[in-house]
Amino acid sequence: MPTKASPDDLERTVATIIASIDDDKGQDIVDIDLAGKTAIADRMIIASGNSARQVSAMAEHISVKMKAAGRKVRSEGEKTGDWALIDVGDVIVHLFRPEVRAFYNIEKIWDAAKPGKKPAPKRA
Repeated sequence: MPTKASPDDLERTVATIIASIDDDKGQDIVDIDLAGKTAIADRMIIASGNSARQVSAMAEHISVKMKAAGRKVRSEGEKTGDWALIDVGDVIVHLFRPEVRAFYNIEKIWDAAKPGKKPAPKRA
């Protein structure tokens, strides 16, 4: 269950995370609004790094900045660098190497969760 922040705090958190990714030359940054779709978070940020080292560095920098802002941070995968997850309560960050991101395609999963959107028809 996400820690509820005020709308201003949420936007500040998202802006800080996106700026950190941008500073680290992260690519293909996507910000997904999860409000009303799930109880796990209000926002999800997804980005790519060109190497495992870059993904690990981006994850570490985000964690440091969020802790400095007084946020409780939980993370996984930053040591391997294929897929790092940073949970800041109301914001979840996924950082991938491009081929891992393409394989899991999280954006498509959450796009399919949009209210009122029908799934693609199944082929026989």
